[in-house]
Amino acid sequence: MSTVKVNIIESLSEHHKLDLVELYKNEFWCNKRKMPDVEIMLENSDIIFGAENTEKRLVGFVRVLTDYVYKATIFDLIVQPACRGKTIGFLLMDNVINHPKLEKIEHFDLNCIPSMIKFYKQWQFTDDLGEIIHMRRHNEGNIKTE
Repeated sequence: MSTVKVNIIESLSEHHKLDLVELYKNEFWCNKRKMPDVEIMLENSDIIFGAENTEKRLVGFVRVLTDYVYKATIFDLIVQPACRGKTIGFLLMDNVINHPKLEKIEHFDLNCIPSMIKFYKQWQFTDDLGEIIHMRRHNEGNIKTE
């Protein structure tokens, strides 16, 4: 696995936010996200990490929602397509799992596509939840499209 030089950051500048919206355009699960909603999302995320390249461009991102005791849910781990396979996703996940504010967390949760299961197993994630069933209510009427 090759590497690329990045700086891990815990807040995003205005140009990083623009980069994030561009990153989202690369994935089916987030390609309709727009800046006004992304700004609200960032304001309401408990922990964020970005990976900034040597040109100060955002090439990776992850965020966490948590109560800091029982649950932390990891969202939006995303890496620029040209930078995948270069340890950026690993660095972002490692920063989440080892963050001092998350050391007491009982359960970390995340959603992923099947091809990413092997990646997340590096941190002991499993899709065997016993009797727990993940459920979702799709509420498309609340998504802004402007």
